[in-house]
Amino acid sequence: MKGYAKPLLLIFLVLLIDQASKIWIKTNMFLGQEYKIFGDWFIIHFTENNGMAFGLEFGGEFGKLALSLFRIVAVAGIAYALHYLIKQKYHRGLILNVALVFAGAMGNIIDSTFYGILFGYETLFHGRVVDMLYLPLIRGTYPDWFPFWGGTEFLFFRPVFNIADTAISVGVISILIFQKNYFKEEVTDEIGLNNEIVEE
Repeated sequence: MKGYAKPLLLIFLVLLIDQASKIWIKTNMFLGQEYKIFGDWFIIHFTENNGMAFGLEFGGEFGKLALSLFRIVAVAGIAYALHYLIKQKYHRGLILNVALVFAGAMGNIIDSTFYGILFGYETLFHGRVVDMLYLPLIRGTYPDWFPFWGGTEFLFFRPVFNIADTAISVGVISILIFQKNYFKEEVTDEIGLNNEIVEE
């Protein structure tokens, strides 16, 4: 179990916070209800979606089933990758960020797989993902000269999301930002091995 403790603890904590927040929202708020936490900048807004992260949709009943099954396959792949990274003793930061992605994907899978049955509105694999975090930080109007959207209003950040989406985003962005640090040791090892082969 050496090397697994911290990733498993992180996964457990993300899932606990994600599911506790979603179940609280489902049982204490009605769809569309919202609470303003920090003025108009940070709002708890109860919404649900049938699709992907940040409220994106994916084509009808068949699309919903296909997406749920794809999520399960993808999470199995991430779980294997996480196991491999731990066994091969990759950079701890990389392992923890992959654990974040895994936990976030698992959090949304629980919604889409079981919430329909748990809350009595759909069948297995047809549940809706609960979203509640709304951060409309910047509101304004595009200047008239702006291509395509000139004169129209804009809002940043428009999507409503959840803790699971946040975990996925933090994990992926961190891997992209710190990839040179995460893979530096592996690249160095490969260069050293190639030099030894050339010298022989």
